[in-house]
Amino acid sequence: MKKETEHVLLINDIAGYGKISLGVMIPIMSHMGFNIYNLPTAVVSNTLDYGLFDILDTTDYMRNTLKVWKELGFSFDAICTGLIISEEQVKLVAEYCREQRKKGVHIFVDPIMGDDGKLYNGVSENTVVYMRQICSVADIVMPNYTEAVFLADMYQDRDEVTRDEAKKIVDALRNMGSKSVIVTSIVVDGQSCVFGYDYYKGDYFTIPFDYVPVHFSGTGDIFSALLIGGVLKGKELQESTKFAMDMVRTLILKNAENVDKYKGIPIEKYLEEMTNF
Repeated sequence: MKKETEHVLLINDIAGYGKISLGVMIPIMSHMGFNIYNLPTAVVSNTLDYGLFDILDTTDYMRNTLKVWKELGFSFDAICTGLIISEEQVKLVAEYCREQRKKGVHIFVDPIMGDDGKLYNGVSENTVVYMRQICSVADIVMPNYTEAVFLADMYQDRDEVTRDEAKKIVDALRNMGSKSVIVTSIVVDGQSCVFGYDYYKGDYFTIPFDYVPVHFSGTGDIFSALLIGGVLKGKELQESTKFAMDMVRTLILKNAENVDKYKGIPIEKYLEEMTNF
């Protein structure tokens, strides 16, 4: 991965209340020195954990914006995709990523579709099919275990896998076109870990972690921003992954006593610490 990548497009949602998605990725990656641009997939009133929320679908805005950018000749060095809220949006983003990949743009995909063994409400099997198209042009794809097995069409009704099974899941994503693969929140042979494959080194790797039973909204977005930023700066994939994992754990422990965890982690006070690697 080249080290001088500067212009990064983030395709994700943005919340009016809560430190998630674009609200955390923009400041983190900007602080890392990148020129950050964004294409919101939705404007959300607040983090969904509150149970009551409103979502503004921005599909028409996305389509028109990409058309305008094309006419203006705007270009990026890397594209990072996150939450995409409809089949139509996934199809639109898949087409755009395929076009940009042909121009040498790096593609990073966090295929946000589900967790805890099931797809989120509103995510259909067709969404999974279109998400595979985005993953097929990805330099790095970063699903959690649930998303990985749906993408690989290897769903199984259990939380734990063997190392050989983990490799088969990763290989299924590689076979559809993804270069490097990171599977988060997976239990391999009884150990919670991140399991991955580094395309450039040709190696599988496992990074174990101790589960912290505290949930904050937005930690996945912090993880993605740090991992992607590290790779774009020329760090090795495993090094960037380990740093992102350790930093998310540190932030959770430092804020474990916060009363309203649905608001996410107040990242501004930790920007220097987060990007110092």
